[in-house]
Amino acid sequence: KLFVTWFHFYLGSMMQDYIRATEELWQIRDSLNARNDEYLNAKKIIDEIIFLLGEGKIVVCEKNKDQWYVNEWVKKAILLNFKVSEMKLYDGNCMKWYDKVDPQFLNFSQDSFEKKGCRIVPGAFIRQGAYIGKNAVVRPSFINIGAHVGSSTRVDSWATVGSCAYIGNNCHISSGAGIGGVLEPLQAKPVIIEDNCFVGAGSQIVEGMIVEEGAVISTGVFIGASTKIVDRNNGDIIYGRIPAYSVVVPGVLPSSKKDLPGVYCAVIVKQVDKKTREKTSLNELLRD
Repeated sequence: KLFVTWFHFYLGSMMQDYIRATEELWQIRDSLNARNDEYLNAKKIIDEIIFLLGEGKIVVCEKNKDQWYVNEWVKKAILLNFKVSEMKLYDGNCMKWYDKVDPQFLNFSQDSFEKKGCRIVPGAFIRQGAYIGKNAVVRPSFINIGAHVGSSTRVDSWATVGSCAYIGNNCHISSGAGIGGVLEPLQAKPVIIEDNCFVGAGSQIVEGMIVEEGAVISTGVFIGASTKIVDRNNGDIIYGRIPAYSVVVPGVLPSSKKDLPGVYCAVIVKQVDKKTREKTSLNELLRD
């Protein structure tokens, strides 16, 4: 117990040091270049932060008392990483690319992967600073710097997870789905997918949407900050979030004027409790 208390104290103290250093470097970011001492100091600090981000010790988004918050200093560190990193050639045997950000698992051995406990399928591009949780499975897809993919989550083929996007534990992001991220403006939230969610094939969730725990998003649903989300049971319209354990499909709001087209919307067709969500297959949930 004493060791745990000491460790948390040490971790908190270290984090305060990183926050302070990042804020100071942010103020002089325009003067950083490879020919001055500040650059070398900045590179060391930012490399450490990006490493901890990839280890899940630091996160861009975190929940506190049912509210999601953005750690703006972490976004600043990611932006500073682009400032202090140089373009270089990467050789992946059958392909090459030219970038400023290393692949997340560039120096991993088989032993490293066994300790990490996730499965990375050929064609999965994961940038350094993205966190992949234990027992996660990542198929051919793209996961950007600062993204968080929780334990036992599956990211299917051709899905994209944007910078700083947050995906919780036990989620399924289906083929071709897009989970939007954001680096600037600093205060803007990326998309947040809470635990135990399903996002159907080809769906696009963008502009800081929050998909609450246990929600099921059907195939081909497009949702952004201005998308009307209609509860079919009572006609209520909400924006910016999908309530917990909602089942959502694409829909159309009819026009109030004759012969004019309706407007796209997302429709909550039903809500289920946690027990029903655990016992019922996705096909049954999406069947009206």
